[in-house]
Formats: sequence, structure tokens, C-alpha cells
Amino acid sequence: MPELPAAHGYRLRRWGPEDTGLLREAAADPYIPLVTSVPAPYSEGAAAAYLERQRRRTEIGTGYPFVIVDPAGRAVGDIGLWTGELPLRGRATVGYWVAAPARRRGAAGAALAAVTDWALGELAVPAIELYVEPWNTGSIRTAERAGYRRTGPLTAHRPPDGEPRDTWRYVRP
Repeated sequence: MPELPAAHGYRLRRWGPEDTGLLREAAADPYIPLVTSVPAPYSEGAAAAYLERQRRRTEIGTGYPFVIVDPAGRAVGDIGLWTGELPLRGRATVGYWVAAPARRRGAAGAALAAVTDWALGELAVPAIELYVEPWNTGSIRTAERAGYRRTGPLTAHRPPDGEPRDTWRYVRP
């Protein structure tokens, strides 16, 4: 699991026990737990299980979960490159979130560009896709600025909470 530099002084690193504060903050967000596997409500046990899942994903080869760290050294978000379906579908999936106090400061964009460049370059992933809810204009702008192009709606996409939602599908070849 590499550490990746990102634009504007951001960097990406593996999840660790020191990141439970970020998880607590994300679990309290009204949106993040709905579309991710962040545990809500937060508990120490749920946080430990989340951290173990992140470690295990890299170990078994299904993904690369990174913490987004700002220039001051604070953990502010998450970005994951999921490669488990790469052999079947010929593409990986990326997802990201940023805690509310750190939004609109370029963290997601810097992280997405860094992971995308690494995946398409060093890992030789042929294409990457991501899914965004149609109302999430910030995430749409982030995806488009990183060179992702909308390929159409995906009706009743099932995020980690299992509740079907319509999303936009974006792809970066």
C-alpha cells in the first residue's frame, strides 16, 4: 500500500488507528454513511471493524483505501480504488468523501487526480468508473475536473447501505 502525493500539499496514506476521529466525524454526517461503508452510529467496535476491513481489502487484493491528509497533517477524508471486479469488468471503481469542515478546499479533487493517475499509470488499470448522485454537484464537478466523463444514469444503483438510488455513472479511460 503506497503513500501517494497529491496536488496542493495533500497526500494519501493507509488507514490506521489514529483515524478513528475522522471516522467519528464522518459517521455523524447526514450523507456519508448513506453512500459508504462508514459505520453509523459510531462506536469503538464499529470503528475497529471498519479499520480492519480497510486493511483486509488491500491484503486480499480487492482495493486500496486511502486517508486523505491535508497540508497541515490532518486526516480529512477517504478515497478508495476498488479493483475486485477488474478481472471481470475490465475496470476499477473509485469512491471518495471528505468530512464537512474540510469540504470545498480541493481535497477530493487532489485525491481523485492522484489515485486516477496512479491507477491508470503504475497499475495499468484500463478504465475507472465512479458513481455520483445527481444532486451532488460538488462531487460532479470534482469528477469532471479530474477528466471523468458522464456516460449516463444508472437506475437503482445499490450503494453500501443497500438502498437503491439513481446515480450518474462517470468513466475515465
